[in-house]
Amino acid sequence: MEITITKGQAEDRIVMVFADGRRMETTFAKKGPIPHDAVHLFVERGLGLKDAFWGMVKGGRHPEEIAGIAKAAGHASASRNTVPDASIIELLQAERLVECFEADLWGGGSGSVEDFIALAEVACTSSHVTLPALDAQRVAAIRDEIGMFAREWMAAPRGHSARFEWE
Repeated sequence: MEITITKGQAEDRIVMVFADGRRMETTFAKKGPIPHDAVHLFVERGLGLKDAFWGMVKGGRHPEEIAGIAKAAGHASASRNTVPDASIIELLQAERLVECFEADLWGGGSGSVEDFIALAEVACTSSHVTLPALDAQRVAAIRDEIGMFAREWMAAPRGHSARFEWE
């Protein structure tokens, strides 16, 4: 699946093109300096999470459906803190780690790997999921990918597109 994210002013656009030629499109509001769903791509690819956000999209789910799927399957929130259905474990692991990597980026990415992993453990535990295999090498590789993307994305004008492959 080819993923193209195009930089907008108040929102960015994602176009997904599948091997069979089908297309899906969506927009999403800006949440930070780089697209949240791009961070998902780096985290999910870096940790081999095949059944998280991008795996669900590749499986035919529209990105706008996924929040509802997670909520129905027990995504933890302040009012609904329960053990999630097994079908969304990787989705929740990815979401918690994406939040950690976004915070890391916003903080300059200079914290220790040990502190990052400890924070990620707490984040996953709060959603009743285990922390995926995460070590210093994986954290560094994901940080590097996010950092390179962020530098390019933040310097780029509106209309800039970034393309990725999801296997």
